Amino acid sequence: MISIHPFKALRPEAQHAKQVASRPYDVLNSKEAKIEAQGNPSSFLHITKSEIDLPEDIDIHSQHVYDTAKKNLDAFISRNILFRESKACYYIYQLVMNGRSQTGLVCGSSVDDYENDLIKKHEFTRPEKEKDRINHITTTGAQTGNVFLAYRNVDSIDAMIEKWKKEKNPVYDLLADDGIQHSIWIVNDTDTINAITELFKTTVPFTYIADGHHRAASAAKVRKALGEKATEGANIFLTTLFPSNQLHIMDYNRVVKDLNGLTTSAFLDKVKNAFTVTKAEKAFSPASLHEFGLYVDKQWYTLIAKEGTYTNDPIGILDVTILQNNLLAPILGIKDQRTDQRIDFVGGVRGIGELSKRVDSGEMAVAISLHPVSIQQLFDIADSGNVMPPKSTWFEPKLRDGLLTHLID
Repeated sequence: MISIHPFKALRPEAQHAKQVASRPYDVLNSKEAKIEAQGNPSSFLHITKSEIDLPEDIDIHSQHVYDTAKKNLDAFISRNILFRESKACYYIYQLVMNGRSQTGLVCGSSVDDYENDLIKKHEFTRPEKEKDRINHITTTGAQTGNVFLAYRNVDSIDAMIEKWKKEKNPVYDLLADDGIQHSIWIVNDTDTINAITELFKTTVPFTYIADGHHRAASAAKVRKALGEKATEGANIFLTTLFPSNQLHIMDYNRVVKDLNGLTTSAFLDKVKNAFTVTKAEKAFSPASLHEFGLYVDKQWYTLIAKEGTYTNDPIGILDVTILQNNLLAPILGIKDQRTDQRIDFVGGVRGIGELSKRVDSGEMAVAISLHPVSIQQLFDIADSGNVMPPKSTWFEPKLRDGLLTHLID
């Protein structure tokens, strides 16, 4: 069963919360982060994307960047923008996007559970991304990025969290510039904390990483590297646990830089071997599994995977697998989506228009839209011990960095 822990969050004073809260470090590049933080010295991006305070030609993985993050974090604390909770607490985090609400529990999840596969994974990690997070955690002494975990919902847990929300006032209740409402309640009552801990211990056998594989892996490797010097804080990592009945997975689409030497006509002829191809009158966002949209040479097409071109096992039936095995690898020559520099990924939150925009600009040659993976598919794959192809899931809305940070020292 799952072991979760309250923790003493480093968090902003209420009057600074909106200025501090920032989008996750991995959804912005350095240029976007610099623009977003412009004129806001309290933005947490000064800590998570500290290269924005350094010359533009800086290597973003240099030690100077991590040292600057540490310097900025210390400055936030000395300026009383951030303070550390005096008591270990749980935190309830509610997000509302386009009228749809979802609520999770912010806690420390056990590194032991991660290493013993009670926290299940569905993606491989990339060494360079792990190293970046390891260096950031080691230098700052802080886990600034939240790992998004899912679990099969339990009525008694749902009821306890909803009761707390109903009876208490949130410590933060802010509307971000993108229109998403972020509300956080502090669970500081000892009996309630113990009851929540016990419920997870007795009713939740596993949690599943929905978003944050690199952050979780890095936290485990930091503890291992610390060895005998590992503190109690290093035994847990910052997570928010969402029940499966509240989660929403969006499409995660692909754009590719070239047609692997093929003309548009030759490319489409090859695509027809495994897909039924039809011209579309407008941008096509698939409404069901095994449908795809394809945009090339200023024309949208609908693709339907032909029977016999895929298997029905948990991995083979995924649209991301069908696309990889029948189009990306054999036609476009993309063997490994994790490492091939010709492919990029576009989260569904950016809208279907982002796909045609990137092709029409000349940056990319072809775009492919996919139907979202379901939360049940994610659970099935993780339970089977398999991993999804990279960039299979896009969860929205995103938690904001800076509102709750876990210090490992």
